[in-house]
Amino acid sequence: MPAPSRTSWRRYVALGDSFTEGLADADPDRPGAHRGWADRLADHLAAAGPGLEYANLAIRGRLLHQVLAEQVPVARAARPDLVSLVAGGNDLLRPGADPDRLAAALEEAVAAFRADGADVLLATGVDPRLTPIIRRTRGRVAVFNASLWSIAARHGAVVLDQWGAGWLLDWRLWDGDRIHLTAEGHRRTALAAAAALGVPVADDGDWRTPLPPAPPRALRAAVAEEAAWVRGFVAPWVARRVRGRSSGDGRAPKRPVPLALP
Repeated sequence: MPAPSRTSWRRYVALGDSFTEGLADADPDRPGAHRGWADRLADHLAAAGPGLEYANLAIRGRLLHQVLAEQVPVARAARPDLVSLVAGGNDLLRPGADPDRLAAALEEAVAAFRADGADVLLATGVDPRLTPIIRRTRGRVAVFNASLWSIAARHGAVVLDQWGAGWLLDWRLWDGDRIHLTAEGHRRTALAAAAALGVPVADDGDWRTPLPPAPPRALRAAVAEEAAWVRGFVAPWVARRVRGRSSGDGRAPKRPVPLALP
């Protein structure tokens, strides 16, 4: 994996969807708001290099073409020296998604940022083999991930390897929708991202360590959880697709311009 060109940056811009927006990681200082791995990574970057400015343009529900059309031009105009570009997951959930086409579109953005002189952080998708229904996307995700590594090699980008992160397969690190990480999941992901970038972090000793073994779940409870998940998350997702709606409709980025962090 190519090394980043530096270990401290002056301006970091995060692009993407709900994963980067930080859903399911409630911000204790702002009721109704979310932190997420990118906000936490920005804190680590600011600790390593004081004076960092940070923007987060991610919006839940965004497809890759929307991220590229709406967020990339704004990010390039801000002239960052570090960009995280994590998108395509919402596309890959849809039947018929073409991972090769998605990767080709993503590569154009990576090449543009690298030509601007910015370091780029990408992230593979998580292995969905243990998640009912979603595991049907495993082949598409694997092809997209393989392309990400090739893109990174061609353009000198950095990859956060979530596919190979065994600790991410623990269901306790995932919210009830099985799509978004819990606060602990976001915390560990931020530390993994810092490690990929080569950023020293004082409290990074445990992010690779799996959680203690979970007690077995009774069959009846497991079946009830599956039914609740289908009713509460799968059915609404399908309904939005049928209506052509998105969970991010009408939303603006939570941190639209780079602002200095303490």
